[in-house]
Amino acid sequence: MAFCNKVGSLLRHSISQNGQAPMASMLNAARCMSSKLFIGGLSFGTSDESLKEAFSSFGDVTEARVIMDRTTGKSRGFGFVDFASDESASSALNAMDGQELHGRNIRVSIATERTGPRPYNGGGGGGYRGDGGFSGPSGY
Repeated sequence: MAFCNKVGSLLRHSISQNGQAPMASMLNAARCMSSKLFIGGLSFGTSDESLKEAFSSFGDVTEARVIMDRTTGKSRGFGFVDFASDESASSALNAMDGQELHGRNIRVSIATERTGPRPYNGGGGGGYRGDGGFSGPSGY
């Protein structure tokens, strides 16, 4: 959402100044919002530290995090890397997308901000209601 607001304000500003929306300005707006990268296809043995190590040659990594499953405590196979500068993130994206890391080819892209609520993946398998009956996922 922040990205869309940024692009919208940039377009309004550009159009009001010269009557057209230059593509280069829009691309610069996208680039300035991209210091956080999504890393997919990670090996389940990849740690926060090894992820940071793999990307630190492109610039100052402020945070590298492998996302773990809450229940099992194991890697979910993806993570995020935050850079201090957009230029470093752009270099890392261009160099690392499709490359091998710990035996797996990784996918690197600009992380996008979540919009709306998180999807519900909970159980809802039903259970005893207390009045002698059982309820299913929708309470019937």
